[in-house]
Amino acid sequence: MSLQLEWSNEQSEYEISEELIGQLNKLLVAAGAVEGVSDGEVALTFVDDEEIHRLNREFRNIDRPTDVLSFAMRESLGEEPEITYEVETEDEAIPEFDEMLGDIIISVPRAIAQSEDYGHSVERELGFLFVHGFLHLLGYDHQTPEDEAVMMGKQEAVLQQIGLTR
Repeated sequence: MSLQLEWSNEQSEYEISEELIGQLNKLLVAAGAVEGVSDGEVALTFVDDEEIHRLNREFRNIDRPTDVLSFAMRESLGEEPEITYEVETEDEAIPEFDEMLGDIIISVPRAIAQSEDYGHSVERELGFLFVHGFLHLLGYDHQTPEDEAVMMGKQEAVLQQIGLTR
């Protein structure tokens, strides 16, 4: 088994290229390796500000758009055993899918604006937000300065490893 990225595009402001998806796959594998996660599925959706605003209102009681949302299937990878589902066939049992780690939703307009604010590429910002979302799926948070420093350090290390520098 391995880490799998399933993605969809629900926005029209920025073209999501196969090269970008390949880069995000590399980031997923690299971040997974750092965290000791080698199996599972992550669903990534690219949206516009209106959709992420709606999701924030509905699920977080926040009435504004944000750059990224993460919906973990469980609080932390260490809390529950890994689950693999199987389908019985006449010949043998075959794996159906790995455990779903969760969903990451990225607002592409926010990523574009932030890339301009920070003076780096849109691809780098999308990569940053993706790794940020992935770490949230694993239970990381940034509510305190110490926790934020840990998350930022992990994000930057993975981005550097893949060559997505500022």
